[in-house]
Amino acid sequence: MSKDGAPNFKATLNLPSTSFPMRGNLPGREPEILAKWAEDRVYERVLEARAASPRYLLHDGPPYANGNIHIGHALNKIIKDIIVKYKTMRGYLAPYVPGWDCHGLPIELEVEKKLGRAKKAALGKVEVRRLCREYATRFVDIQRKDFERLGVFGDWANPYLTMRGAYSARELRELATFAENGDLYRGKKPVHWCASCQTALAEAEVEYKDATTDSIYVTFPLIEPHPAALPDIGGRPVAAVIWTTTPWTLPANLAIAVHPDFEYVLVEGTDEQVLLVAREMLPRLAAFVGEAPSVLGTMTGRALDGLRTRHPWIDRESPVILGEHVTLEVGTGLVHTAPGHGQDDYEVGLRYGLDIYNPVDDRGRFVADLPDFGGLAVLDANPRIIEHLRDQGRLLGAESMNHSYPHCWRCRNPVIFRATEQWFVSMEKTDLRTRALAAIEQVTWVPRWGRERIRGMVNTRPDWCVSRQRVWGVPIVAVRCEGCGDVQTSAELLRHVADIFAEETADAWFARAVDDLLPAGYACRSCGGTTLAKEEDILDVWFDSGVSFSAVVEERADLGGRADLYVEGSDQHRGWFQSALLTSVATRGSAPFGTVLTHGFILADDGRKMSKSVGNVIAPQEVVKKHGADILRLWVAAEDYRNDIRISPEIITQAADAYRRIRNTARFLLGNLADFDPSRDRVPDAELLEIDRFVLDRLQQLIEHCRGAYDDFEFHVVFHALNNFCSVDLSALYLDIAKDRLYCEAADSKERRSGQTALYALLDGMVRLMAPILAFTAEDIWRHMPADAARPASVHEAEFPSVDPARRVPDLAQEWDQLIEVRNAVTKTLEGLRQGGEIKHSLEAHVVLAPNAALAPVLAARAEQLADLLIVSRVDLDPADSIGAPVLPPGIAVSARRAEGAKCPRCWNYRTDGGANPTFADLCGRCAGVLAVTGAEPTTS
Repeated sequence: MSKDGAPNFKATLNLPSTSFPMRGNLPGREPEILAKWAEDRVYERVLEARAASPRYLLHDGPPYANGNIHIGHALNKIIKDIIVKYKTMRGYLAPYVPGWDCHGLPIELEVEKKLGRAKKAALGKVEVRRLCREYATRFVDIQRKDFERLGVFGDWANPYLTMRGAYSARELRELATFAENGDLYRGKKPVHWCASCQTALAEAEVEYKDATTDSIYVTFPLIEPHPAALPDIGGRPVAAVIWTTTPWTLPANLAIAVHPDFEYVLVEGTDEQVLLVAREMLPRLAAFVGEAPSVLGTMTGRALDGLRTRHPWIDRESPVILGEHVTLEVGTGLVHTAPGHGQDDYEVGLRYGLDIYNPVDDRGRFVADLPDFGGLAVLDANPRIIEHLRDQGRLLGAESMNHSYPHCWRCRNPVIFRATEQWFVSMEKTDLRTRALAAIEQVTWVPRWGRERIRGMVNTRPDWCVSRQRVWGVPIVAVRCEGCGDVQTSAELLRHVADIFAEETADAWFARAVDDLLPAGYACRSCGGTTLAKEEDILDVWFDSGVSFSAVVEERADLGGRADLYVEGSDQHRGWFQSALLTSVATRGSAPFGTVLTHGFILADDGRKMSKSVGNVIAPQEVVKKHGADILRLWVAAEDYRNDIRISPEIITQAADAYRRIRNTARFLLGNLADFDPSRDRVPDAELLEIDRFVLDRLQQLIEHCRGAYDDFEFHVVFHALNNFCSVDLSALYLDIAKDRLYCEAADSKERRSGQTALYALLDGMVRLMAPILAFTAEDIWRHMPADAARPASVHEAEFPSVDPARRVPDLAQEWDQLIEVRNAVTKTLEGLRQGGEIKHSLEAHVVLAPNAALAPVLAARAEQLADLLIVSRVDLDPADSIGAPVLPPGIAVSARRAEGAKCPRCWNYRTDGGANPTFADLCGRCAGVLAVTGAEPTTS
């Protein structure tokens, strides 16, 4: 008996029952699911089942094997996994082979940090490489476990590693094609140089940060006699004025460049000196020569070609030369030119036959024999050079300037531009630039701005410096002739050594004697000499990863030969995307990918970059440990990752809240399907109740919407669609209405089975839709669903849902949309009764509706369903304007009052037909009838 002695009818209800827990306990449950996936070989089974299907290949961009994964790694791998899982469910054969970039500066610096620079130098290169290999191997294993913990499917037992012998061999063979085509050459030209790491850097290894430097105006005196092109100024001394923010490059000055079409003027300077500057730049000199200096003469830049000036303090001439690169954005219109320290300077210097002069050594210090400044670190030399210019009377003015300055991406120190002997890939010799730009047009870029971004970078990039002065990497197999000094390589040599690398790894180049590495009869191609020494520069790691399309995608038979998709962060337009593009176009004539997808960077909640020193870093391992991987996956899906995205504990909590809404919806559906056997109890679609047909129409709309969003890689659209469907279409509408029928009707009644048929279809569709994102939870739900022989064992083996045209009922859906608007109008009216204290629950209400002419037939046809729809005890229909209430959208007047009759203790509806069955005198007619048919009895305790 209940507390008041009345019968308790709870046991007669069909209340939800499921072993699927309300609390996900994802940190504990997910590892169990991972173990089950491994035991059941789910990834392998999926590939086996799709063996004859069309292939879709997402090629993995390799992260560096140099530390624990960070939140950016998690974002990247989860995006990739969502795509792979979706494509697999869509019926594609979508193998995913993860990879790691194992070479290069980051790993070598970590080994050096542990050993110390002196001990590292004493060990020898073979031993250092062994330590680097061990370091990389350790972190490959660490990162692999973290990635697998995120639920990422892939061939984790057979990843690609750039340090493996087979990979290095394939890389050398690709380099051989560059040598054969003439794209590879050795030359002395300026490159970004890190004095701290003592190596050349590629564009992708340079990051720009604001820095404050000295900005100076320097005079170069003209050498008399002045040429006839200069106006007569009565024999007064004339000086050309240059401007620079790198005073340390002045010792390497060999010329002054002017634009041939700019107008230049001679103006009154200081101390009787006449100054030569571009007319448009005169205002910049106002602080040093007065507001309106007198113009003594005018000429074009072309007329100045060949004008001779003297270096401010070194006894050598600096001729005036012509250069189209000169601009009027800053400075004086006359550009200090040091071919050994700038790309534009180098190019114009070549045209004029200037020396590629570089008085700076590998440590970033002036060479010892440089007068006045020998042995001084160049960045420390700036103030001393400025003071020296002042002493020489050649400093016109100086000021501080804040501007963007290049820094090493690894050690974060400022870099310099210096000319050294390096290996380069030419952008022009075989029209690689033009061909790469054409290939860009054949690729789909997501977002679309990626196309213009990479176009701009390829269009302006210099020749690719591919050599590095480090130990850990794939060596550029080249030799130096001891007789003539020529440094050379060849396709023959590269391919011969590639065969050795395939058997022994690239360590062979450092371990073997040179004679053991050369093809039989190999001699210097310049002088025929046979006394040769190994060069030991290594290849740029961007070349390493860039040729992965060859070493992995083409090499592995299971990958099909060409990638459909590359996915990385937006910085890879100048990194991996570009190196892959250039290497493939140079050797294959086309891009190695069909589509390139770019995601943004992760920022803290306040928009700042994440930094350990600031303390705003969020580690993915900690999120997984506290919340579970599915919460991290849901956060990734919820954000529009094409832009920079934010993360914080609060944002993760919001993702967890959204997750609970989805999980609770699934749990409700599972609970109401406990006694449902799809093979036995399913109701044919044509016989479903109208509201069940309506919600299945809504499901088809959801499926169509989500398929389109997945196809467009818009996972945030999928998230919002699923979240809204659970909270609005189901929890706040359909399930709220269906509960009475599901709980109170006879268990095997047509009405209840109709609802369960709809619930099963909803759950089956939703779990497939969410599976690429909520990989673990979808699997858990799938295993708790009613047994169905038509379903595979794992949701990830299932097909992605398709729109069922038979379940689209647009005319019916349109009428039910009107009914929902009526429901909203009634809800507003009932809220007024609640606030007035007349009712506490909508079931206490009796509602009268007065529809307009358009709505009247819609409501009349469903008069008996209206009380269930509105969740009230009684609904009457009256003629329009008959009840004196205001007309509410969608054209209906609503009146409500407290319902008559008694509250049924079983369904809580207020009915006037209670007592009709003396066996169940307290129940309403509907509930009494159900119990009479089922034989169920109330409990007495």
